[in-house]
Amino acid sequence: MEKQFSATDWAVFAITLVIPSCIGIYHGVTGGRQRTTKEFLMADRKMSCLPVAVSILVSFQSAILILGAPAEMYTKGTQYYLYTFGQMLAVVMATILFVPLFYPLKMTSMYEYLELRFKSKAARLTGTIINNLSTLIYTGIASFSPSTALQAVSGFPDWASFLLIGVICTFYTFMGGLKTIVWVDVFQAIIMLSGILAIVIKATIEVGGINHIWNLNDEWDRINFWNFDPDPTTRHTFWALVIGGMINWAGTYGANQASIQRYSSLPTLKDAKRAVMMNCVGVFLLLTLACLSGISVFAFYADKGCDPLSHGDIKNSNQIIPYFVSDMLGYPGVPGLFIACLFCGALSSLSSNLSSMVAVTWEDVMKPYFKNKSEENKAWITRILVIVYGALGIGVTFLFKNLKGTVLQASLSFMGAAGGALNGLIMLGAFFPWANWKGAVAGSLTSYVITMWVGIGKYTVVGIKENLPFPNSTCGDSNHNNTDHIYSTMLPFNVTYHTSEYFTDFGHSIDSNTAKNELSGLHQFYSLSYLWYSAFGMIIAFVVGLIVSFATGPTKPEDIDPKYMIPIFDKLFWCCLPNKILEYLHCGVDYSIQEIEDDEDTKTEATTFGSSSNMSALGSETFVYKF
Repeated sequence: MEKQFSATDWAVFAITLVIPSCIGIYHGVTGGRQRTTKEFLMADRKMSCLPVAVSILVSFQSAILILGAPAEMYTKGTQYYLYTFGQMLAVVMATILFVPLFYPLKMTSMYEYLELRFKSKAARLTGTIINNLSTLIYTGIASFSPSTALQAVSGFPDWASFLLIGVICTFYTFMGGLKTIVWVDVFQAIIMLSGILAIVIKATIEVGGINHIWNLNDEWDRINFWNFDPDPTTRHTFWALVIGGMINWAGTYGANQASIQRYSSLPTLKDAKRAVMMNCVGVFLLLTLACLSGISVFAFYADKGCDPLSHGDIKNSNQIIPYFVSDMLGYPGVPGLFIACLFCGALSSLSSNLSSMVAVTWEDVMKPYFKNKSEENKAWITRILVIVYGALGIGVTFLFKNLKGTVLQASLSFMGAAGGALNGLIMLGAFFPWANWKGAVAGSLTSYVITMWVGIGKYTVVGIKENLPFPNSTCGDSNHNNTDHIYSTMLPFNVTYHTSEYFTDFGHSIDSNTAKNELSGLHQFYSLSYLWYSAFGMIIAFVVGLIVSFATGPTKPEDIDPKYMIPIFDKLFWCCLPNKILEYLHCGVDYSIQEIEDDEDTKTEATTFGSSSNMSALGSETFVYKF
């Protein structure tokens, strides 16, 4: 494709990337100057609700969303949009279940919870190791996303982009800590939203309105929401997108280090719950616009009669949105602003990753060895960790240089694998009082190994699903250099022919009906939809964890401090189940609702754990669980 990055574009791009560094410098030289680990890692727990809510949102909705969601809608149809509602349900679940559990504990590292709950350092370190490995993988994918876009519109080498992203992110995180990250996220959210809106508005105007966009997508069989197939190996179904998505993201918003670190920086539990719940609005807005941009750009090229992907004008589907920007938004500065939008999305996620890895490494691994150091020295040690993890993140990015398929599926696959293990580890402790530390460690490690094995097998053995047909009726042959796509055609496929999916297996395209018949044993196992990885991993963690726990001697429920447990049945089924059943499900713990005064003298709801007839060991002691 023709490179159209002008001097104005480079200027806009540079200014947008300089601003985060300036914010970092400002917070590095004002206020407490990040002289303590509490300020550097937790912003003194004095942040405001709205910026924290925005920071949580963009920490998980990065350049992967801006490139990946439109590419998904462009190449495979509208069904992915249902994932929006899965994420919104996840936000609600996180607010109900996880925020009331973690916020009152006032932790810097969420994995401190594991040591408190299981009375085991091994359980805590297991969570820390899995978290840092998975976060580094996500860092690599998130950095790759904007780099491939910048290369597409300007010819800027991807290796230089990797270094640029890593250095800028490391610098402002090093300077300003969590305060900088949160306020930079707010700035970056504005840029991201502006970039997506510009694409949707321009494409809609060029095509001739939303109705025409919808009709063109329907003509090419892109409108396909309601697939209720219960088969878990089907890539996208209603159940996978909504239920699988909810399971995957509930832990992300409520029991993820980056999320906990942010809402724990707020002064009250009420603020924490409000900040997380606000993400319902943010998720709906961002995902709706991102998905709308995908179908709008498809309609534009369908109306034009020439698809740049199958025609070979771009290398992969992740470049379709940058190509459109270069093609139709070539006004001075606009392509530069859009690429800056992608870089902002990547920086928001990477800074969150850096901060979370530094926090858990310091709290879970290094802190006990530096007890006698001054607070200022401890803060400098955490700053050095930022540099170390920044360098590691840049190195991991190079491993994803030749990534195939959409960055969306890749990120959700690998993060789903880790999420299943980590969420399973947390929920094993929070939901099952019988689980001991041996079961927790065995369950989480087994889960992580198996789900990563399935994820890698899907990419290397089964292959990546090919795309739907594209319009090429007016394309010339002079630039056609993509011979791998068997779906290019002059007219839309008819319904009966088109209903099959396509997979690329070591460079060969095969029909999905044939593929599913041929796949057996491990191949069928590898075909599990990536949207079920988290749920699959959690089930493994629960089953293995409970089996090992009972085999090695289960924990007595009365030995668990109730503040480390989530009364799941009360929260979800309190209006439906009799009290005797609820009491039995909670091993005899009697739950009742009351109001208490929290530390800030504000009224909050609470669950009181009272003694019951079969819990004489607790006597008449009362435990309080805020929610």
